[in-house]
Amino acid sequence: MFQKSSDEVSKITGSVWAFLTALSLIFLWVVSGPVFKFSDTWQLVINTGTTIVTFLMVFLIQHTQNRDTKIINLKLDELIKSIQAANNITLDLDKLSDEELQILENKYKKMCDQIYKKRSK
Repeated sequence: MFQKSSDEVSKITGSVWAFLTALSLIFLWVVSGPVFKFSDTWQLVINTGTTIVTFLMVFLIQHTQNRDTKIINLKLDELIKSIQAANNITLDLDKLSDEELQILENKYKKMCDQIYKKRSK
């Protein structure tokens, strides 16, 4: 249930209409300033509203990013598995430490440098 609702909210909040709605609300808030004499309550309305929306959106964005990252990793894993010459160690990169990832990255950089040198000759 959370998955479906978060996907739907992500689609809605990422739309042009959501942006225009937010822009309109801010415009109405600014225009209403003189009516409310720019009071503390007037300021509190926008501060509270934006704080609540921001707080909730952080979790929604993180959930969406986690899901997208997982999907991309699964697709890449499938591609790696389908190529016989691929190094299957890359299927479990998420289990490596930062130091191990750095070592692997350096290894691939060296391989790329060697390939580039061969091509430039």
